[in-house]
Amino acid sequence: MPVAIAAAAGLLSPGTAGALGPYPDLGSCPVFPVPPASLSPRAPSLAGEAAWNQNIAKAPRARNSAKVIAYIDSHGGGAIHPDFGSPRAYGFPYAVVGTSAKPLPIHYTAYGSESSPGPFPVPAGAPVEGGPHADGDRHVLVVDRSTCKLFELYRAFYKPTPKPHWDADAGVEWDLRSAARRPDGWTSADAAGLPIFPGLVRYEEAAAGQVDHAIRVTMASTRDAWIHPASHCAGDTANGSAPPMGLRLRLQAGYPLGGMGTAARAIGVAMKDYGLIVADNGSNWYISGTSDRRWDDAELDALKRIPGSAFEVVRSAAAVRPC
Repeated sequence: MPVAIAAAAGLLSPGTAGALGPYPDLGSCPVFPVPPASLSPRAPSLAGEAAWNQNIAKAPRARNSAKVIAYIDSHGGGAIHPDFGSPRAYGFPYAVVGTSAKPLPIHYTAYGSESSPGPFPVPAGAPVEGGPHADGDRHVLVVDRSTCKLFELYRAFYKPTPKPHWDADAGVEWDLRSAARRPDGWTSADAAGLPIFPGLVRYEEAAAGQVDHAIRVTMASTRDAWIHPASHCAGDTANGSAPPMGLRLRLQAGYPLGGMGTAARAIGVAMKDYGLIVADNGSNWYISGTSDRRWDDAELDALKRIPGSAFEVVRSAAAVRPC
């Protein structure tokens, strides 16, 4: 997309689905609040959206940790897999907009009763997960840095007629300054009812050697239950050892990360300090990041050596909620 067209559409960064990055910064906007300074480093995983920014390296381990890890690994794909890379449209793209972005109506096609009503400042040229002609989840993620709001759509299609709008199965407006979660039982642009953007590994942070938030992960088989801050489930089993949506895991402290490049090691350290949060059904141990042409696939491949058996389940402050 030429720069002039991007600016006219309200986007702050040009690009195409196959060549995204670098992305503009978010200005003064946080990506959800940090936990209070008074929180003990040994506290369980929090029940609000501040959990994304909670260091859980010293949090207690869940009693059923070994059983959950064994269940996960019994369903294939027993190692970490970065579900992002370069140079193709791989991972989650996003857009950053400002005051010039014109809000467009959102017409919901599936979960309108659990979605934010809109309109959303999602430009016609906002990048779509997988590219404009993709058929999969087609997530669209937009941060409005003038209001510190995050807008996320699931199965989104831009429609220029009869008046410009987006069709989407579901959509949520998130306040990046608030730790409030979704109402119980409500979905989001993700199956768990969680935001997607805060769980993405972004190139800028990994390349700088510091990823200071939890990372989104998918699992092949999930329990029909959730743990706050998740609010929704899409499980295929009632087995108590299956991971519910919102489950938090961390890489064991003693797992060696030597020999990794800067970005890969930063992700590995983040998996120890901030962990993973189960957010959707999908391939086992697939972690999420941005679609960015600057990723070095050979470096990211080092993460594929980390086995699922090197993880443990972190105790959560909230109880498991069966559906």
